[in-house]
Amino acid sequence: MTEHVDVLIVGAGPSGLTLANILGLHGVRTVVAEERDTLIDYPRGVGLDDEALRTFQSIGLVERVLPHTVPNQILRFFDAKRRLLAEMAPPDARFGWPKRNGFVQPMVDAELFGGLERFDHVDVRFGHQMQTCVEGDDGVTVKFAGGQDAVHARYVVGCDGGRSATRRLMGVSFDGTTSSTRWLVVDVANDPLGHPNSEVGADPVRPYVSISIAHGIRRFEFMIHPDETDEQADDPAFVRRMLAQRVPHPDQVDIIRHRVYTHHSRIASSFRKGRLLLAGDAAHLMPVWQGQGYNSGIRDSANLGWKLAAVVTGQAGDALLDTYDVERRKHARAMIGLSTMVGRVISPTNRRVAGLRDRVIHAASVVPTLKRYVLEMRFKPMPRYQHGAVFHAEHRSENSPTGTLFIQPRVDTRDRQNVLLDEVLGTGFAVLCWSNNLRAVLGANAFDRWKALGARFIEARPMTQLHWPGHDDADVVVVGDKTGALKGWFDTYTDSVLFLRPDRCIAAACIAQRAAETSESLFDVLCLTPGGGSGSHDNTGTVLYVAQPAAESTGTVAGSP
Repeated sequence: MTEHVDVLIVGAGPSGLTLANILGLHGVRTVVAEERDTLIDYPRGVGLDDEALRTFQSIGLVERVLPHTVPNQILRFFDAKRRLLAEMAPPDARFGWPKRNGFVQPMVDAELFGGLERFDHVDVRFGHQMQTCVEGDDGVTVKFAGGQDAVHARYVVGCDGGRSATRRLMGVSFDGTTSSTRWLVVDVANDPLGHPNSEVGADPVRPYVSISIAHGIRRFEFMIHPDETDEQADDPAFVRRMLAQRVPHPDQVDIIRHRVYTHHSRIASSFRKGRLLLAGDAAHLMPVWQGQGYNSGIRDSANLGWKLAAVVTGQAGDALLDTYDVERRKHARAMIGLSTMVGRVISPTNRRVAGLRDRVIHAASVVPTLKRYVLEMRFKPMPRYQHGAVFHAEHRSENSPTGTLFIQPRVDTRDRQNVLLDEVLGTGFAVLCWSNNLRAVLGANAFDRWKALGARFIEARPMTQLHWPGHDDADVVVVGDKTGALKGWFDTYTDSVLFLRPDRCIAAACIAQRAAETSESLFDVLCLTPGGGSGSHDNTGTVLYVAQPAAESTGTVAGSP
């Protein structure tokens, strides 16, 4: 038997589960196929950023995730003499959440999995290993090992990790490098140190990492020297010797697990091929130094989720999915580059090189602007889309915010106080303006087109004008700028009307008088078809993909721990 669904997600990791929740909220019939019998139950990722938490907020699960996090986690870098080299403690929360958060991945993944119980049209199936998939005019037919029923899906998304079978079936290369340096990772319960923060020891004798995760779990990582074998590193006695460098009683440490791994800096040559797409570790792998592997996968899901939903529900044409690769590739590559660079700075074992590094960093730390640059993590690449599902007008200002994420301050409405802005914006498109008559600014045609797509209309006002009834409109929600952050944002830019995508990226921005024409251009760029549209994919012919064993494939590597 063959079941027909809209989307098949291969892999029940964080990217796949997040994507399934997004699709579930949009009413998309979805199956998640996982070859394991259960979710992975050991810690892997250890850091959540503000963008990931904002995505979890958008799927209604952030309150379930937060108990498994350590918010506002400080990360300190020390030299061999334990002198402070740098500290990361970003103070602001412009997207509504702390920038650095330790977390226990299995518990957060379990919350994402539990969130799917809300949807009758989303099903997770364990013990389902994809074997073949045949792409036709109207979808992809996937067969599984062991004789389970086949699934015919309009689109298949591979969220199946660094050894992705989906990527092999697509015939997509996995370009980049694998570091020759190996690391021993040790996760322990009943944290023997007990403090809430984390540190990196840039000691040329043996670089190390010590990270507070949550719930009394701590991760230690130690570089393995070239003359030390994997078998040695796997020996419990060796593990205890490593722990002895950081804790007074290594024989009393409660070890959850330990594992040897290497760092990968790789990216798929394409995130889309026909009706098959990639997300998460299947699309890119990066060293752990900036904790962005997990978060980059969540960004993939946030970017792809609303686009898939728009296409399969007929609100947009299939071409919208091409913007996923266009937008995510550049940012993922930037994150890989940053993580690789930080690893090279931390890891030298040559004393002269490490000493030179220490002198340079110490000299830079006395310069206030450079110190703040590191402290506030201003070096972190932020999404800024020049191409894709965005419209850049020829007459835009030089500091146009189009293609960037919009802020999320706390606001008041007329019946709610101190709520995060996204709670007012909803989960779909939104049009927001500063203290203006939004219906008049857009014009009847543009207003009705956005309304047909289910967009929310928001007028932001100073708190002094929150209850002024002047140009009230039943379709427009008035919010009061409780903290002044919205006015501060609009003070920075000349644009006063914003068209926000479901992932809260600014798809277009303009002054009020250009709102109608900007709206029209944006509809064309987004391939939007309010009120209908087939969203079908005009493939011709049939392509057969057959899975090969991992040992026979090329360019595949293990996922990060």
